Amino acid sequence: MAEALKETNFHFPHQTKMYRGKVRDVYHIGDHYLVMVASDRISAFDHVLPKGIPFKGQVLNQLAARFLDATSDIVPNWLVAVPDPNVTIGVKCEPIKIEMVIRGYLSGHAWREYRSGKRMICGVPMPDGMKESDAFPEPIITPATKADEGHDEDISREDIIKKGIVDESMYLKLEDYTRRIYRRGCKIAAERGLILVDTKYEFGLDSDGNILLIDEIHTPDSSRYFYADGYEERQARGESQKQLSKEFVRQWLIENEFQGLDGQTMPEMPNDFVQTVSERYIELYEKITGDKFYEADTDRINTRVESNIMSWIQDNM
Repeated sequence: MAEALKETNFHFPHQTKMYRGKVRDVYHIGDHYLVMVASDRISAFDHVLPKGIPFKGQVLNQLAARFLDATSDIVPNWLVAVPDPNVTIGVKCEPIKIEMVIRGYLSGHAWREYRSGKRMICGVPMPDGMKESDAFPEPIITPATKADEGHDEDISREDIIKKGIVDESMYLKLEDYTRRIYRRGCKIAAERGLILVDTKYEFGLDSDGNILLIDEIHTPDSSRYFYADGYEERQARGESQKQLSKEFVRQWLIENEFQGLDGQTMPEMPNDFVQTVSERYIELYEKITGDKFYEADTDRINTRVESNIMSWIQDNM
């Protein structure tokens, strides 16, 4: 099996601090840049699984870069350079502490809430009589607080404004950007025979106070895709949809009695399941882009990543 990039511990010129998130290692370089390393760690239910998934970071990083480029006419973004298959360098922003989640279909978290009897999520009503994976009459926006640690939590538009996370004017801009980026993502997905079911966007403010789209977009970690072919037939028969996302990892964890709850023990992923997850990530890359995925050399992967970042810093700082 190929080597996975589990974590990095680099020390670069002009580095001011380093932060390790669930799946990314982020280096602050000088006053203006962030170096974001997409590791091969995988998380679910806000817990990092013990084994890395080879090529997962490369898939996410390269997909995110493509979609940031493909939506830059809608909203400016933080992307500056991609010096390595697992690395994005971008403008340092002050993150806006909410995730803008948009859902075109009743799936995932929204379905679990719906199945429990709830007909309201984040202050947004959900119609009666829906089945799992049905399309909403119109896509709904269901924001979540962006927690520094622990679980993100659902929050309504009204509470976001009341708590002063952002003012109403900025929130309305975020909603507008969210709907427009989602429409673009749906169009690109449809051209490739996929349905963009739901996704999330994160935004930040640059040093001039401008809103920028940050982080990754339309990747398997931030989004859920269904195959369009056979969607209607599967819905009519009450069958599960064929999907490309990491939801199947969550389902595997649920089947192995883990949902991140107190007292539960994280199951160990067997190597054949790790390989399956890796193949699913690569499948999505090729399906959504129409291009062949070229596996980067993973021998001494940490050295490769460090060298490529160092070269960019030396050329640009």
